[in-house]
Amino acid sequence: MTLDDDQRAAFREAAAGLNGVDEAVYEAFGRDPLQPVIGLGPADAPVGFFGRDPGREEIRHGMPFIGGGGQMLRRALYAHHHGTEMPGFDASVEVGRGYFWANTVPYKPVGNKAWSMAAKRRFHPLMRSVLVHGWRGRELITLGREAFLWFGIDRPRGERRSLEAFWQRPDRFEASFTVTLTAPDGTDALVRLHPLPHPSPLNATWYRHFPGLLHARLATLPAPRTPDTRPV
Repeated sequence: MTLDDDQRAAFREAAAGLNGVDEAVYEAFGRDPLQPVIGLGPADAPVGFFGRDPGREEIRHGMPFIGGGGQMLRRALYAHHHGTEMPGFDASVEVGRGYFWANTVPYKPVGNKAWSMAAKRRFHPLMRSVLVHGWRGRELITLGREAFLWFGIDRPRGERRSLEAFWQRPDRFEASFTVTLTAPDGTDALVRLHPLPHPSPLNATWYRHFPGLLHARLATLPAPRTPDTRPV
């Protein structure tokens, strides 16, 4: 799917005056700092990935999950589908085409620091609408604590506490958690979250375990319905 004109205008309006956007990086690559970097993908993709926010390489290329952490994810994704080492950047793009991609806030923050709760709340309704109305899949792999707990924003306290308690479980990267996601128009969708650690090289605790954890997740989920994961 792609954003329609109304959606793009809504994101641009929300981004106007947003404190903390890394405007220097946008300027360095000739990118519009009001243009969201979301990624999206086929509306009927059975499985999606949900991360925190784009980084420098995501702004350079205008697509999400393509920098250091994203390449780690895509190498693991390629190995899962083909059983071989990913041959290069083009292959990393192609292997992701059968999946849906989104972030909590689709703008790069200065220093890659996590966005404030105020910023996440600002974009929460827009991203809920994208997930509920723009994507028909309901199996979502979340990357890191910030992405997982995003689903508790504006939900009843009991639901937030349940999400927080789940994140403390030692088996959180093998178990799943079902949430109700409500779009601004009141439409509900049940989404099953499959949390994984963030694939950043800075995540020393989990970085080397990530490929195996992703492979185990994908083994239990529907395969992409498109042929776009072939070797390049």
